[in-house]
Amino acid sequence: MGKESERKHAVIMVGLPARGKTYIASKVCRYLKWKGFPSKIFNTGRYRQDLDTELARKHDFFTSTVPDVANIRKKMIDQVLEDMVEWLKTEQARVGIYDATSITRERRKTVYELLSKEGFRVFFIESVCEDESIIQANIEQVKLTLPDYAHMDKQTAAEDFKKRLAAYEDVYEEIDLDHEGEYSFLRMIDVNRQIVCNKVNGYMQTGIVYLLMNVHIVPRTIYFSRHGESQFNVAGRIGGNSGLSPRGLQYAKALKTYMGEIKPENLEVWTSTMLRTIMTAEHFTECKREWRCLEEIDAGTCDGLTYEEIQEKFPDEFANRDEDKFNYRYPRGESYKDIITRLEPVLMELERAHNVLLVSHQAVLRCLLSYYLDIPPEELPYVKVPLHTLLKLTPTAYGCNVEQV
Repeated sequence: MGKESERKHAVIMVGLPARGKTYIASKVCRYLKWKGFPSKIFNTGRYRQDLDTELARKHDFFTSTVPDVANIRKKMIDQVLEDMVEWLKTEQARVGIYDATSITRERRKTVYELLSKEGFRVFFIESVCEDESIIQANIEQVKLTLPDYAHMDKQTAAEDFKKRLAAYEDVYEEIDLDHEGEYSFLRMIDVNRQIVCNKVNGYMQTGIVYLLMNVHIVPRTIYFSRHGESQFNVAGRIGGNSGLSPRGLQYAKALKTYMGEIKPENLEVWTSTMLRTIMTAEHFTECKREWRCLEEIDAGTCDGLTYEEIQEKFPDEFANRDEDKFNYRYPRGESYKDIITRLEPVLMELERAHNVLLVSHQAVLRCLLSYYLDIPPEELPYVKVPLHTLLKLTPTAYGCNVEQV
């Protein structure tokens, strides 16, 4: 299949409904795309909702042994897998995520053999939930809002979903080493209360495990802010390590006043090691952390210049930057792609953390927002992150809500 670094990967979700499989699949897909690996989720639920039959929206679809219904069900599941295989065969594709239940050993064996035959590296992720409060919250917050139940009252919808769940529970076989020890897999129990790994190989699988060991589902809020206006901002110069302007100092006070009014619980304040971010957070008494990897993009030989001076002194560099801002690297400096690489430790800590105010720089915040909002690389350098603006991010089941304060 070529070099290991170019090998295609198939991630197979395993588990009962309402165990967070789609939440995990969404996290993994968003992370891999952020890291530069084209990834796509193939969700059986969406295919089922597209079926032109009312039965497909009720629990009977999952329990019926009527040949016609069983054939429709099998054909649908096989079609999802076939579509993923075809997509993985395209040149740019790297990771396909099969978001189905795959709850029997027989089904997992079929999937494994088919994908291995195609030359893909297969990795199973099983989500097991023993905490009834998590299951109930998932049912109420996610499952009952599905299109299947758009025209049902909450009680009727809940009863139908529980019947659907019972049908799966009757045949569910958890992954175990005795029967499936040859597979690469990750078992997550109650999100990440307990993690079991088997034959995790290579950069891709290791990266996925690293991510999922850090996620949690406790409600929290992340606040992003650029530093207050700096003296270099006033002069129109990039980079440097200047202090704040009078307007920037006013913003630092206003930021502390606002956060003091809303009082996020156990707030942590993170900054870069650069003077302008430290000054912006100087009025906070909460737990503070300084990160070198939160520093602004390194402009290399262009540091301290205005864009007009760059165009005059380095016209070829100026043109190259305009042509591909995401991949462009300043001479002896960095690119946006480089920033994403150095931000990974911060991202993992953000996944573990609860309420955080992160004060950083425009390029860095663009990269972090691209992860949370699933923004493609070509659009990342144009994300607007204005000065003296606070962004409030609220992670949700399958994404993240953002509002400007």
